[in-house]
Amino acid sequence: MSFAISDDFIRTENAKHEAALAEDYDALGRQLARRGISIEQITARAMAFAVAVPTWGVGTGGTRFARFPGPGEPRNIHDKLEDCGVINQLTRVTPNVSPHFPWDKVADYNALRQEAASHALGFDAVNSNTFQDQRSQHLSYKFGSLTHAEKSTRMQAVEHNLECIEIGRQLGSTALTVWIADGSNFPGQSNLNAAFDRYLESLRLIYDALPKDWLVFLEHKLYEPAFYATVISDWGSSFMAALELGPKARCLVDLGHHAPNTNIEQIVARLIRAGRLAGFHFNDSKYGDDDLDSGSVDPFRLFLVFNELVDAEMRRVKDFAPAYMIDQSHNVTDPIESLIASAVEIERAYVQASLIDRALLEAAQDGSDVMLGHRLVKQAFITDVSPILAEARRRKAGAIDPLALYRASGYRAHKTVERPPVEGTSAGIV
Repeated sequence: MSFAISDDFIRTENAKHEAALAEDYDALGRQLARRGISIEQITARAMAFAVAVPTWGVGTGGTRFARFPGPGEPRNIHDKLEDCGVINQLTRVTPNVSPHFPWDKVADYNALRQEAASHALGFDAVNSNTFQDQRSQHLSYKFGSLTHAEKSTRMQAVEHNLECIEIGRQLGSTALTVWIADGSNFPGQSNLNAAFDRYLESLRLIYDALPKDWLVFLEHKLYEPAFYATVISDWGSSFMAALELGPKARCLVDLGHHAPNTNIEQIVARLIRAGRLAGFHFNDSKYGDDDLDSGSVDPFRLFLVFNELVDAEMRRVKDFAPAYMIDQSHNVTDPIESLIASAVEIERAYVQASLIDRALLEAAQDGSDVMLGHRLVKQAFITDVSPILAEARRRKAGAIDPLALYRASGYRAHKTVERPPVEGTSAGIV
């Protein structure tokens, strides 16, 4: 029988921390009350927050040089759902998973949907994969997929995306995420405008096949593996494509898919204003698309992104319903631990951004009071909202200290016994 962390174990472990949490929560409540903030209202916001986890994220990732598989890593989508269920069980903030195809293909998707539900999980956006050649694939994507010079290769990539839409429909998803690696490594390799035109031609076929209530998320990336020119390299290219395709096309922002020092929160603000923000893929970076754990390198940047997202939420921007997902590669840690920590840090940034006095901030901005505006933002960022996050988890039957509880449960050790290593696992990112 497969090992699972029991609710009784969570209650037992929580009991060790409840007195200290109550003390810290009350102290923070008094501090916030002096600033005119109700801690109960903020806790309710924390309890309502959610971010999806990727099925591929629970496996060990890698680089262009190597991948070092971890013990007990998932061998298939069924193991992945089990691991994703544990993350949500402990954090109570990751109720949906985002699958990737063909990595997560099965014969019966209605059964897979029921299996996910047994782990208290639903399905977020589905992801297509035309950035790798698959074993049964007839034509190669070495020189492009949706933008390939040969129409037959483009149509193969289109057909795969149409298949993903049908799979997603059976799983209860309502969005398709499209990221392509298409581009060039040499000047003269490809006509830059012709490649973009072919992208639009291919996406139009995919867009027209979307169910009535679906969206397509266009994901851009500055470089890698195309190091000279990437077809959809920035938010401008993504935005141009979305405008030409129609209102169901939105622009997805990944924290690592930009040039160094790019003001990502400003991009988020612009896309919100245009009504074209699909959502956000959370991770962290130091040099480029490093896919590090969220909040591990620059938590202030993560907070500033949420400052814009929460501002739009508070202003009740029309049709503002961004999809949030973690998109990381866990090369040297237990992936479950990284995803638990990242989910907490993402929720932390959201809660901190919710502490900003928006009326006072607007008055400071209108009055050109530079220091007051900055301090209002910084005050929210330096507020330790850990008691709020822990209390929100406790009230939803999650873990007060999810990482410590996960380690105490012995989950990884049990899975190491239950899951003998196999070749060709679809877990992780390489």
